[in-house]
Amino acid sequence: MRTPLPVPGAGRRSAHLTDAWQAVQARAFRAVLDRLDARGVVAERAQRTELREDANAAVGIALEGSDLALNGFERGQMVEALLDEIIGLGPLEPLLADPTVEDVIVNGPTRIYVERAGKLQRMPLRFRDDAHLMATIQRIVGPLGRRVDEANPCCDARLTDGSRVNIVVPPVALDGPALSIRKQRRVALTANDLVRGGSAPREVIDYLALAVRSKFNTLVIGGTGSGKTTLLNILSGYIDEAERLVTIEDAAELQLHQEHVVRLETRPAGPDGSSAVTARELMRNALRMRPDRIVLGEVRGAEAVEMLQAMSTGHDGSISTLHANSPRDALARLEMLLAFSGLPFEPRALRRFIASSINMIVEVSRGGDGRRRIVHIAELCGVEGETYRLHDVWKQDAEAPTLRAAATAPLRSMLRAGARRQMMDAEGA
Repeated sequence: MRTPLPVPGAGRRSAHLTDAWQAVQARAFRAVLDRLDARGVVAERAQRTELREDANAAVGIALEGSDLALNGFERGQMVEALLDEIIGLGPLEPLLADPTVEDVIVNGPTRIYVERAGKLQRMPLRFRDDAHLMATIQRIVGPLGRRVDEANPCCDARLTDGSRVNIVVPPVALDGPALSIRKQRRVALTANDLVRGGSAPREVIDYLALAVRSKFNTLVIGGTGSGKTTLLNILSGYIDEAERLVTIEDAAELQLHQEHVVRLETRPAGPDGSSAVTARELMRNALRMRPDRIVLGEVRGAEAVEMLQAMSTGHDGSISTLHANSPRDALARLEMLLAFSGLPFEPRALRRFIASSINMIVEVSRGGDGRRRIVHIAELCGVEGETYRLHDVWKQDAEAPTLRAAATAPLRSMLRAGARRQMMDAEGA
């Protein structure tokens, strides 16, 4: 059983943070590897219970001649930390195992933070030095065939449980290697969780469910960590089981539960700059795979062209996310991405193209209390002159969880209209 971590701020300074602790743990790490090598045991393939006796003995050896005095509880902590180092990701292991932790953030070897309920807190953990942190980073990227070094200082990767990892190392990172882990939820959030948590009223969720079933092409927007992917996962649950879905992501983290799903993931360039597979190439290929809907994890570049073409040419109900602060900001960003792709369209033609492709924009936001909420739903109804026509279905202040009375009537009206459309479609079938 893992010895619990000390509570931040409780009692004396955590022994985990001292250089003496780190030095003893480093000696114990070398000692236990020597013991395992002598018996021909591959540490990575061994079970935690099999290694505990060796780890306990190695800690005893490392403490001999050391000025560090540990009580029984602290010695148990060092044994567990040593086991984490041998078969896991060292100081990150207890954080990855904690179901209340949403994000893990490492700013150099001595500053480790977690996000819980939307708020950051510093943890009483550290790496020994930059080399220790880099060794852990290489343990993450090595099995994936990725490379992180001075020539390739930035990397996106994925842990075996689906958690998304971003890595930046020197010389780009000035204060030591930086690591960010967005943990994959073991149990995905549901629409009922959003309602119970105050992220959206029930009738907003009902509207979004109806829009997805009615095959609205949808763009989910918001800032970093605002809950875009979480909402996309929930919306995907309303897609009919009979439909064929193709997903495209930089680091696969979507949790679609339909049976007929094909998951595609981009690939960065190799050390020689070749063999990269971009989101745009995957979008082009996806169009040849007879998808009913395409789910693009995030549109951030030239793949915007293929995404909008798919939405406007028979792949109704496709969904993507985009970093933007409002529906109009999202539309302006799409125009910019299309322009960067080299399309020779003049502004009015670009706007007609976008308006003919996207039906609905859903904005999510994280408030000062850490809670993520759906704050704006707008339908894109075309272009008038030089301006997009947006119909606000739902809008609220990110800090106010209550339904605004002004939005209630049109929302209910649209729900009734959508229900009538579904009934007419069923009768026609």
